Parts: sequence; structure tokens; C-alpha cells
Amino acid sequence: MVHARASRMSYAPLWCKTNYSFLRAASHPDEMVTSAQMLGLSFLAVTDIDGVYGVVRAHARAKEVGIHLIIGSQVTIDDGSHLVLLAMDRRGYGNLCQLISVGRMRCVKGESRVRWNEVTARSEGLIALWGGEGSALAAVRDDDLDAKAETLHRAFGDRLYGYLTRHREAADGPREERLRKRARRFGLQVVAGYEALYHTIARRPLHDVLTCVRHGVTLATAGTHIRANAEHALMSPASMQTLYSDDSAALERSLEVASRCNFNLQELRYRYPSERLGDGSTSAERLRAFCMEGIAYRYPDGAPAKAFTQIDKELSVIEDLDYCGYFLSMHDIICFCRSKKILCQGRGSAANSIVCYLLGITAVDPVKHDLLFERFISRERAEAPDIDLDIAHARREEVIQHIYAKYGRTHAAMVANIIRYRARSALRDVGKTLGIPETTLDRVSKLLNYHGDFDSSVFESLQLDPSLPAYRQLIELASELDDFPRHLSIHPGGFLLGHEAVADIVPIENGTMEDRTVVQWDKDDMEELGLFKVDILGLGALTQLDLTFELIAKHHDVKLDMATIPADDPKTFDMICEADTVGVFQIESRAQMSMLPRLRPRVLYDLVIEVSIVRPGPITGGMVHPYLRRRTGEEPVDYPHESLEPVLKKTLGVPLFQEQVMRIAVIAADYSPGEADQLRRDMAAWRRSGRIDKHRERIRSAMLNKGISEEFAERVFNQIRGFGSYGFPESHAASFALISYASSYLKCHYPAAFACGLLNAQPMGFYAPATIIEDAKRHGVEVLPIDVCVSDWFCTLERTPSGASGEVAPAIRMGLRYIRGMREEQAIKLIEERHRKPFTSLGELVTRTASGEARIKKKKKKVNQSMAPVVPMPTLMAATKDAKATVANDDAMLDPDYAFTDSPYNAGPLHEEMEVEDAKTPVPIDSEVLTTLAESGAFDRLAPSRREAIWDVRGFVRSRVLPLPLVHDEQTPMFQPLDFSSIVNWDYRSISHSPRGHPLEGVREALRAQKLPDAAAVRRKRDGERVRYAGLVICRQRPGTARGVVFMTLEDETGFVNVVIWSDVFAEFTLLAKTVVFLGVSGTVQSQKSVVHIVAKKLWVPILAQEPETLPSRDFH
Repeated sequence: MVHARASRMSYAPLWCKTNYSFLRAASHPDEMVTSAQMLGLSFLAVTDIDGVYGVVRAHARAKEVGIHLIIGSQVTIDDGSHLVLLAMDRRGYGNLCQLISVGRMRCVKGESRVRWNEVTARSEGLIALWGGEGSALAAVRDDDLDAKAETLHRAFGDRLYGYLTRHREAADGPREERLRKRARRFGLQVVAGYEALYHTIARRPLHDVLTCVRHGVTLATAGTHIRANAEHALMSPASMQTLYSDDSAALERSLEVASRCNFNLQELRYRYPSERLGDGSTSAERLRAFCMEGIAYRYPDGAPAKAFTQIDKELSVIEDLDYCGYFLSMHDIICFCRSKKILCQGRGSAANSIVCYLLGITAVDPVKHDLLFERFISRERAEAPDIDLDIAHARREEVIQHIYAKYGRTHAAMVANIIRYRARSALRDVGKTLGIPETTLDRVSKLLNYHGDFDSSVFESLQLDPSLPAYRQLIELASELDDFPRHLSIHPGGFLLGHEAVADIVPIENGTMEDRTVVQWDKDDMEELGLFKVDILGLGALTQLDLTFELIAKHHDVKLDMATIPADDPKTFDMICEADTVGVFQIESRAQMSMLPRLRPRVLYDLVIEVSIVRPGPITGGMVHPYLRRRTGEEPVDYPHESLEPVLKKTLGVPLFQEQVMRIAVIAADYSPGEADQLRRDMAAWRRSGRIDKHRERIRSAMLNKGISEEFAERVFNQIRGFGSYGFPESHAASFALISYASSYLKCHYPAAFACGLLNAQPMGFYAPATIIEDAKRHGVEVLPIDVCVSDWFCTLERTPSGASGEVAPAIRMGLRYIRGMREEQAIKLIEERHRKPFTSLGELVTRTASGEARIKKKKKKVNQSMAPVVPMPTLMAATKDAKATVANDDAMLDPDYAFTDSPYNAGPLHEEMEVEDAKTPVPIDSEVLTTLAESGAFDRLAPSRREAIWDVRGFVRSRVLPLPLVHDEQTPMFQPLDFSSIVNWDYRSISHSPRGHPLEGVREALRAQKLPDAAAVRRKRDGERVRYAGLVICRQRPGTARGVVFMTLEDETGFVNVVIWSDVFAEFTLLAKTVVFLGVSGTVQSQKSVVHIVAKKLWVPILAQEPETLPSRDFH
């Protein structure tokens, strides 16, 4: 039925793409909906290519502005044509999702093909629009058209329409003539329309850019790839009446089609999978039984009465909201992890729940810490609970495959992560299409923040004129492209589990990783529709702890785990108070290190506060300094009202946690617990929703009426707003604090095992391996270089004499995983050969580890062909560029030098492929890796020098591929030995670290000659003293709460120097501050309570005869 308002409208746009067609349209879904409303339209169909990626965002906006959203998709057929399908009802929507899933699952990532019989088999509840450029109905020639038309007409009946498109192009007339003639022949009604690719003609230039990016061409060479005009913008009713003045009936028929499409996403009735209970008990009964079992484990001396009261309360809410199955699933995952000895721990608001605590999901007692359950679940909110389960990231895949195995591929799929354009990637892609040299783009992009505005001052700082047309276009188009979806990826660990098939709710497709399937919605879409998401997140800190526990058990004969680490160890807290926390989970950043000597944690709860306090919530609310003053006795502890003392006592009268703010709203502003949680959820939306004033006035008025000061009410409100950006609940902080303490204890008492575990868990954390190694050495740990005669793939501990006393202590032997380009399979080959027989010469090693290439190539070709997916030829021919390259390289595999090329096969999962043919087939080490081994000094036991090792390696490889033997042996030349600085620099170039020294050690005398102190000397200087210092930048930060202030950490062989750069100084030295790694700073020492900084006045580049080797800094914005 046509809406009353729609009856006054002249048409409904039925073929509209958004930027979720990935590089094929130039407007966000909400922009399309908003524009439709502003144009006076009542309907809008979103029909992205082979997907429903953007419909949830369109749905959310359509609810707000009153647009009737039609959900559909442009489906790609295996003959290369397409069909637009629109969902009429819930059955039709489910058929659409299933059809898209079929097409996506049979193809490589990014492609989709369905067959005509698959379309007709799922036609119920769908309307088909057949027409437009690329359709079979409008094609110049299609020999099977009659059969296709008969098949479609039989399946769809009067739900099949011919679709007219007019874009004021030369091809419009002939195409429409063909379509109308065939529509009459097949008995189809025609609908007037067009293909909408953007919401306004102002986006036409951006669409041209996206087209060029997709085809890998520039605007100057794009030719017919780009559209001829801007007639693909969303059109007004008046424009459409003019465009189709000769066929108003076809235009009005678009309203008829729209009125038949009544499906709304709110009709989705999602059900979480029911757990299989063989004993006849209900899910609620089983959940309560597990909780009772958990009481005996968690409270061996008896649970307090308050615990039983809380259990009853929570189970009542969980049962009423039908969440029992969700909790049972999480319990099953925990049990699986325990059975496999996989370290895991829940976090987030779930730690507010005693049910989660008793099930073993979380490790924080919410009764003991008086945590607020409503922060996790409330009846008022009635939204899906969100449990984040951290898993040791090295073993997360085992848990993921367990979930797939339990629920089946049809009922479990991973949640999507939409990879979006950010400032740098947008600038690069736009710049390439404009023909701007890549060297220029590289210089400019280095000065942009990850999330940054495209400021013309960046160009000016590089002496580029931003008023030039090319640069002006670059800034405008890159700004528009920023935040556009680029492609679909997989959420770090989010799963959608369904009682019904997942593909009946949302299409699924193949992930890039093997054995992964992913839905087309991300976590925000899931939350908008109230779908349950199980989060299995990889946490590097848990992997590091697990590895460290193993090393301690092996080398110290001490068995430790999270439960047996001694609590409140004074020595550990001494170390923490000194900010000696490189590599320690959550308290290793520059900001945390600056806070630790001021807060001086002495018990675990102090770490809970430490983890939470360096966050935008407390900072924006002005809570940090009052808390610190009260903690040190500089300010008395008082409370704004006596009723708030129970809430604020443990944080000295200052609210630091989300739960405290919610309780203040309940006690002082008369919010219900559910309203208080809704208040928290409204935080992030305040700026765009306009609801901020309503909350502010309610909080302020209620507090004033109870005698609470206006100043405190305003501080609380500002903190709530800060939490909207990023704030920790107390439960979340408590979960992280447990890991922080365990990590600190291990670093304090077992520094070698701690550093070794940390190096083996990389990549993770705040610091690069080079910094971790330097920190370990400063703690008396000897770090031994990579050695092909003893190194394993991972770093290991070796017992070596230490110091003058000769006492045996564990030293870290660096692992082969740090050799650039080396794969684990190659390292296994080397280690197996070494165990079979020790290497006696470099030539022998090369012969034994780099052999068997021809056999590998032939077997590999056979394996890959046998494993190739069976797909129709059009699908295969339309595969991605990489897939084409792989096919094209089949013949290249017979080349004698193939093993040393950049073939896609060389970079593939070789070990897994070999297992199909012969698990014992050797995996050779290629010449590039052999050269890197030589450069790093890994052959030092087998060769007199690195230069000689490189010469010999290249000679051995060259001699093995020559068709005829050399007439005579080539003598190795005499090489000059490397000095210390050169050795360290070679290390950094080849393996990005050096166990032998720091790059600045070799130039220290030159730095002293320029009267430049080391970091240790800077830390000894007095407050206010002027200083010049030079070091390597290892970290840059520009927090949003710092008002433009930039923080840097510089390093040398003696430690760190933190530098504060105020916004005016940063503006003056932007180019140096953002790009230079070996950096000089002039400024003033700021030293307060053992926290030392340099407040920069000037930045400069040190000039030395020999430049130290540098690594890119780790920058956080």
C-alpha cells in the first residue's frame, strides 16, 4: 500500500548503491537516506552489489527521518550480467541473504557469482528488476535470453519488471529500445528509474577517483572507465518527471513496486542457539547448577549472604531476558580452554556479574568490589550482553575452530570489520589518480595523523603550494574519501551464532584466512539490531604470560600461574613505583610511567585505579589531580554529600569509574539503575543527538536540590562526557589490573624469562623488540645473538656464567623468527638438519638447507592444482589480480631460479600445502634469507666475517644454478673487518635489533664532544635546568585530551627521555617532529616526584660524521 505522503510523490528510487559497494559508489548510506528525505521522497532502496553491508546504517537513519527503506541487492550472475532484487517480506529477505551467500561462498574473496537456477529457486518474497547497463535484458546480444526470460517469468510472475534507466548518455536510447521491445515480448511491465551512485552531483569527482582506484589508472588515462556525466546523483521528483515526461506510467509504477516492499530489519527475530541438554533440564536450571558449582570453587571458606542474593537477582534477569543459552555457551568455551590449557580471561562490563565470576568467565569478585550489575545487563535496556573473552593470541585459532565445530558453519560465522580509508591511505589513493608523484605523496602522508584533518599547512611545511589546482583537489577529495569503506575484513574475534542458519539473517562469505567465514555486518550493526556477539579476542599479554610460565617451570623448576603468583609483593610494587615497567601490560606507556611515581601503587586495587585514571573520562572531568592530592595528603578527603560517601570512599571522594558515575546518578539525581546505564550509553551520541542538555539539567537540578554543589555536578557531568570518548568501567580495569600485576611480578623476579616470553609473543604491546632487548640488558640479562648452530625458531634461555662471580644465570638466545623474511618452515628445515648432523662449514649448511627446489616446485604445482576450488570458468577468469598472477606463474615454476623469485607461491602457506603430498618434503631457504642470515652475524661460527659470509653465500647459490661447472674456484677477497658501530648498524638493518649494543653507543664519544648528555644524565638534572639532548625517537603520541600537545619518548643506551612539545613549538617544527628519528631537543628539565621530562623549546637534527642506524618509531594518535 502506497503511503499517503508517497501518493503525492512522483517516483521511488529503486536502484541505489552506497559506498558499501566498495569503490563503486560515492556516498555513505545515511547520506543517501538524508538526501532522499530532503528531496521529498518517501522511499529509498539500497541495493549494493552482492551484499547488504550498508543497510543497517541506512535503516538507523531511515528510522530517524521517516523514510521507508527498501532492502535489496544487485546480484551478479555467472554469465557476467546482473539482476536487482528487492525484499518484499521476511521470507524474501532471507532468500536474498541465502542467495548472496551462495554466490560469495563459491568465489574468492571480493567476488560473487550465482546461477540463474539459484535465483529462481529463491525467488519467493522477492521482486526482480531486470534492466540497466550490464543486464541480459538490455544486452546487445544474448543467445539464451528467451530461456532466461521464461525461467524468470515462471519463478517471479508479476514480481518481474523491466527496469528502464536514463542517464543522458548516447547509449541510453538504443538500450531502452531493446529493453522495451523485449519486455513487450516477454509480457513484462516496465519501471522508470536510473542507477544512483551518489547523493549529490558534488560527489561525481569522488566517484571518478574511486573508479580509477578500482581499475588502477589515473584520471588522465581512465578513458571510458569513468562515467560520461554526473547523471547518477539521487534525483528530485521534479527532475524525474522531466526525465520521463514521455512515460509517466512507468514512473508511477516505481511507487507501485516500492509499496509492495514492506520488509523492515526490525522484523528480524534473532534467537541464540539452544545448548544441547541431554538430561531433560532447562537452560535456566543448568545455568543455576553451574553457578552453585562455582560457589564452592570461588568461595572455599563459604560465600557471603550477599553473594546468594546477587546470584538470585542476576539469574532472574538473565532468565527473563532469555539469555541463559548465551551464558552456557560462554561457559562451554571456558571449559574448552581449560581442557586445552589455553590461558583466557573475561573482561569489560561482564566482570560486574557474579554469574560470570562463578562460571569462570571473569576473575574479579563483583561482590567484594561492590560492582554494579546494571552496567552489564538491565531489564530497561533489554539489549544483548557483551562478554569479551581474552585468549592467549597464539592459541586463539584453536578456540575459533572449536566454535565452528560445535555449532557448524551454517550457524556460526565471524563478525565483519570494515576497513576504512584514513587520512594517509585516502591521500595516497587520491594522489595516485591525480598523477601526483609518489615521492610527494610519501612526504605529505608522513606528516598526517592517522585520524587527521587535511590541513594545507602540511603542504606549506614541505614548501608545496596548497593553492595549486592539483593539491587543492587532493585536499578536497581526500577529505571526502576519509572514512569511506575500503574492503571487508574480519573482526578480531567476534562470532555471530544463530539458532537458525546465520545466512537467513545476513549473508556470509569467505574470509581471506583459510577456514574462516564472515558475515557482512560489523559489531556496530550487530548492536543496532540487538544480535548476540561472542567475542573471542586474542590478547598478546596472555600469550606472553603463558610462555613465561613455561620458561620459569623449565629453567627455575617453579610452577606458577595466575592463581599462584604471590599477592601484594613489596619488591614488585617497588619496581612499579619506579616506573620500571617496559613490557608490563597496561602500565608501560609514557603516560602510565609518568603517573606511577605520583600514584605509587602498593596494593592490587591501586593498580585498578592506575589503569583507569589515565583515560579521557577522569582527565576531561578534572578528577586526576584532586585524587592525587588527596592520596598524598595535600588535600583533605571530603564528600559532596553524605549519601555519596559509600560510592566514593574507595576513590577518596573523587569519581573515577563509570560505575561510580552511574551510582551518583541513581543516588543524587534519582535515576533508576537502567536509566543510569542509558545515560552512560547516551554519552557517545550526545554531540550528534542533542540530548546532552536534557541530562545536564536533570543531573544539575537534582544535585542542587540535595545540597550538592553546582561545581561538583558540573565536574561529574564533564566526566560523563569524557567517558563518551573512552573510559573504563571499574570491572574492566580490575580484570586488566590482575594481568598487569602478574606481568609486573614476572618482570621483577624473573627478568630473563619475562623478556624472552615477551619477545616470543611479538607483535604486541607498546615497544619494538629492540627496546625490549635494551631494557632486558639494563636489568642484567645477557642477550645472545642469532646463531644458526644453536638458535631455535623462538627465543630461548641458555645457562651462562654471569658477571665477575661467574654465577650461572639464564641468558636470552635470540630466535630465527627475527630473521627478516624467514618462514617458520624454513627454520624447521635448518633445525632438523642441524639435529641430524651439526654444520661444519657455511658451504655445507647452504647445500643441506637450500636444496630440493625443483622437486618442491613440481610437487607444489601438483598440490595447488589438486586443491584448486571448482568454480565456473567466468568466475575463475574474473578472479582477483593476485589470483590471476598465481595462475600465470604456473609455467614460471619450471625456471631454475624460481625459488628466489617473488612468486605468490613463495609467500604462501607452504608447510600446509606440503602436508597434502609429503609431510617430509624439505622447505628450502632462499638466497635472500641466507643473505640476511649472513648480514645479521648468524653465520659467525662458520665464517670469519659477515662480509665474507655474504660473499660465500652468493657464490654458493650462484654455482648451484649454473648449467655448467666453473672452470676454477673463485678466491674469497680480503675484507676490512667491521668496527663496533658498523656491526650494530648491520644488525639493525638486517634484524631490526642488536644484542651487541645500541646504535648510539658507537657515537657516544661524538655526542659527548658536542656536550650532549645521555638519558641517565638527563634524569639526574635539576628541575628548571636547561638541557640539550639527542636520542632515537621510539614513540610519538598526540592524545585528544592534550589540547594539541605532543609527547615523544627518546631512547639511548642508558634509557628513556620523555619530551613534551607544546602546540606552538610543534607547529614551528612539525616536519622534524613527525619525520626525524635521530632527533635533537633543546629545552627545560621538568622534574617532579621522580618524573622527569624535557619541555621542548627547539627541535633539530644532530650532525655526526657517522650516522646511527634508526628504526621507524611506534606512533599513537
